[in-house]
Amino acid sequence: MGSNRRNVDVLVIGAGPTGLGAAKRLSHLGHPSWLVVDSSSVPGGLASTDVTAEGFLFDVGGYVILSHYKYFHDALHEALPRSDDWFEHQRVSYVRFNRVYVPYPFQNNIAVLPKEEKARCMESLIDAALDARTRSPADKPKNFDFLQARNWGPNATFRFPAHGGTGGIWAAVAKMLPPHNTRFGEHSGVTKIDSDANVVHLKDGTVVHYRSLVSTMAPDSLAEIMCDQKLEAICKPLFCSSTNVIGLYFVEDSCPFYRATIFSNYSPFNQPDEDVKLPTLQLANGLKAKSPSAQPGPYWSIMLEVSESVYKPVNHETLLQDCITGLLANDLVLPEDEIVSTYLRRFDQGYPTPSLERDGVLEQALPYLQTKDILSRGRFGAWKYEVGNQDHSFMQGVEAVDHILSGGIELTVSYPDFVNRRVNDERRLGKAVCE
Repeated sequence: MGSNRRNVDVLVIGAGPTGLGAAKRLSHLGHPSWLVVDSSSVPGGLASTDVTAEGFLFDVGGYVILSHYKYFHDALHEALPRSDDWFEHQRVSYVRFNRVYVPYPFQNNIAVLPKEEKARCMESLIDAALDARTRSPADKPKNFDFLQARNWGPNATFRFPAHGGTGGIWAAVAKMLPPHNTRFGEHSGVTKIDSDANVVHLKDGTVVHYRSLVSTMAPDSLAEIMCDQKLEAICKPLFCSSTNVIGLYFVEDSCPFYRATIFSNYSPFNQPDEDVKLPTLQLANGLKAKSPSAQPGPYWSIMLEVSESVYKPVNHETLLQDCITGLLANDLVLPEDEIVSTYLRRFDQGYPTPSLERDGVLEQALPYLQTKDILSRGRFGAWKYEVGNQDHSFMQGVEAVDHILSGGIELTVSYPDFVNRRVNDERRLGKAVCE
């Protein structure tokens, strides 16, 4: 593709939930001049879905679809309107503790623990209650307050798309957008941002002039591509954990993963049909299969998440086998179970880790970018874990557009506690969609 120039009022970088939220709002409002770009040919970002060569689906992240916003619900219903587009599931989660699976939330189900552990939990609960009464409000650990369960609480049921995994949702949302307003693929990767001239350079040589920019890149990555040393210095204290997805919650040392999801339970289309024949790669105990020939199913899959940071390093060479060993140790697979497909993918940026320095960094970085006509939004763009779910991310994009076009207040990024404690129904896509 040759070099060319394009002028738009609003440029959106990234076609994950945030970028697609911004694009959806611009399209919904009929704004005539906007563009969303992404270096991936498949929309979804950190909410996309990969498929192995054998036909097993694995989400980039083990997320379920929950919603605090009517507008988000409307957008998903518009993209996937049929009842058979979704499966609704009862949420069943367990915490593995001392070789016992304890129903989630742990604190409500200590009755299943051995007698000694029950006593230890009750003693600790009493100690914690007494400590809380004597502690002054000033001593309360502020940076973890938003992580407490009272902000979200357990969700009894959740919906999951029948086809395409979580990424199928965002592919469907992207299909609702006008094609001339989207550019997906390697050629649309951003190579340089000149914030003084309000210009973005794409990999194929295209130069895009914008009036306002919505960026979903992490602020430190954005600073690098802007060649902005001041922003780089501001963002230095930001900290994130990496995620390894190897397609329950665990607190024991017998496994490297902290969460396991029986992904085949989410949809029967997340794995090959039973009549598909696949060869066995190995047994779970490491031995070779008795027969090298391909055999039919049925099949099931389990998706694991392994966190990684400078404080928790991971041996990448042995990680897959370490996980299989952990599955055996926790009775999630049997020694003779046949493994027919494996998947391993590492994400440098998995979770924007809350830290003591975070708020101070964001109070400098986000307003600084805004003076340059850039709104940094999204799971990593705004770097706020407490509003980093798919619904939050989508609405950060929606609210960013409303702020650009009419000066609207961005509730999600500015007041996380407020949006997490209520049903946000101020915006709707329209009566036809909502019914």
